[in-house]
Amino acid sequence: MNKWIVNTVAITAILVSTVACKGDAKNETDTTHAKEVATPTAQATTYTVDSAASKITWKGSKPAGTHEGTINVQSGSVQVAADNSITGSFIIAMNSITVTDLEGDGKASLEAHLKGEAEGKEDHFFNVAKHPTASFEVTGVSEKEGVRTMQGNLTIKGITKNIEFPVAYTVGGDTMTLASKPFTIDRTKWGIEFMSKSVFDDLKDKFISDDIEIAISIKAKKA
Repeated sequence: MNKWIVNTVAITAILVSTVACKGDAKNETDTTHAKEVATPTAQATTYTVDSAASKITWKGSKPAGTHEGTINVQSGSVQVAADNSITGSFIIAMNSITVTDLEGDGKASLEAHLKGEAEGKEDHFFNVAKHPTASFEVTGVSEKEGVRTMQGNLTIKGITKNIEFPVAYTVGGDTMTLASKPFTIDRTKWGIEFMSKSVFDDLKDKFISDDIEIAISIKAKKA
């Protein structure tokens, strides 16, 4: 079974905080229990993810402002059938989380906190020493009123939830590209509860938003 990335989201991932306050989130996705992974047809063409050309961007927020960054797609593959339906899976390298809106000590400090490298803060966010990768596995693709959406199992810190988000993909020659519109996930669904106002009721304005905005960009080459 193939493994689709997607780091918990930057993957993953989810990352530090989120983009908007609850209710104002962009394309906020519902989370449900894990579903059966889609299997490719015998005639499907396989494309191998180009890790150097693929990435996940993330954005998190708190009352004082926002932070954003990227996460690398480590590996993966996509299978495109004759009817243009797709299956596939990706692995996300959680230890590649970067912060792109800071420099110097502030950048290094936040990246270390997200990765769980600081003593006593290992499990505040992603604890990459224990959970070095996240994954995404396609469970389906549907289209309604001209909008295509992808459903899949997102696994972060060993917790798997099914999510759905708007996506577009094209195949040209030996290359396949896939890109999502920005969408948000609720980090607490994957056990990331640090400074969450929905979990702790005494934070006042010192909270970090539960929502994390994610956008996925994948380029794959014919195997």
